Parts: sequence; C-alpha cells; structure tokens
Amino acid sequence: MATEDKKQDTTVDEAAQEQLVNEAAQANDTKDAEEAAPKDERTELEVAQDDLAAEKDKFLRLFAEFENYKRRTTKERIELYKTAGQEVIQALLPVVDDFDRALNEFKGDKDDIHVKGMTLISNKFKETLKSKGLEEMEVKAGDAFDADQHEAITQIPAPSKKLKGKIVDVIEKGYKLGDKIIRFPKVVTGQ
Repeated sequence: MATEDKKQDTTVDEAAQEQLVNEAAQANDTKDAEEAAPKDERTELEVAQDDLAAEKDKFLRLFAEFENYKRRTTKERIELYKTAGQEVIQALLPVVDDFDRALNEFKGDKDDIHVKGMTLISNKFKETLKSKGLEEMEVKAGDAFDADQHEAITQIPAPSKKLKGKIVDVIEKGYKLGDKIIRFPKVVTGQ
C-alpha cells in the first residue's frame, strides 16, 4: 500500500508541476505577444519597403529591357535598309563582270563608238549600284592573303620569293554591301 501511496503522490506532484509549466508557458506567450506587437508593425513597414524596392527593381529592369529592345530593333531596321536589295545586287554582279570582261577585250578600240557606248552604260550601271551601297573590294597581285577577306581558288608555285603566301592573281572581284562582304574575291595564291 505504501508503494501505491507513493505512486499517487508522484502522479499528483507530476500533474501539479505540469500545470505550473503550462501556466508559465501561457504567461510567457501572452508576454511575447505583447512584446511582438510593436515588432510586427516594424516588420510590416520593412516588408512594405522591401516590396517597394522589389517593384522599383522590376520597373527599372523592364524599362532597361524595353530600351534595349528599341535599340536592337532600330539597329536591325537600319541593317535591313542597308542590305535590302542584297539578293538583287548579287544577281547583277555577273553582269558587272561581263561588262568588265567585254571592256577588257576592247581596250585597243577605245575610239570605236560601240566601245564608248558600252563604257558609258557600264559606268552608269556601276554608279547606280554604288549609290545603293555596293563597293568593290580593292585586291591586287602582291597583296597579303587573308582567309577572312579572300577566297583562294588554287595555289601555284610563287613566281618570286616576294609572292610566297601572297596573292598572285585575282580571278574574280569581290564586293561589299555596306560593311558586309557579299562576294569574296577569288584569288590565286603563291606557294
């Protein structure tokens, strides 16, 4: 029986301690809630400031993205105008080559009225293409070969040591439209 009394006493003591702990916790919670009230107001203000900063950042990024878009489309539009007739001009380049070949054949007959007429037409045609942005690339024998600027058709043994690794002959002229190469000059290089 004595053991049963001891068990009941310890159970009562434990229940009393548990009740005291619960009351203390409730008191602390009430106290924390009272102290937390001003903290909540401050955190709400901080939260609002953080939200405002995030919205400002989002606005600035959107504005910068829009400005980049405007610049990019303007640049693309200018490029389009510069190279709008690229396909037509490329199709006309063989005609320019034919004029050059024909005039080369008639070099000795410069006084002939037919040669003069063909020269006038050729010059007018070239000037019209030039006004549309076409430029002839200046390449001549003896220039240094640049794979980014020239298209090597073949290599031959260099006629002199000076022409090793350089352009020996120009087979076909190259042309630029604005800053863009639309036909690379075809050249023979010395080996």
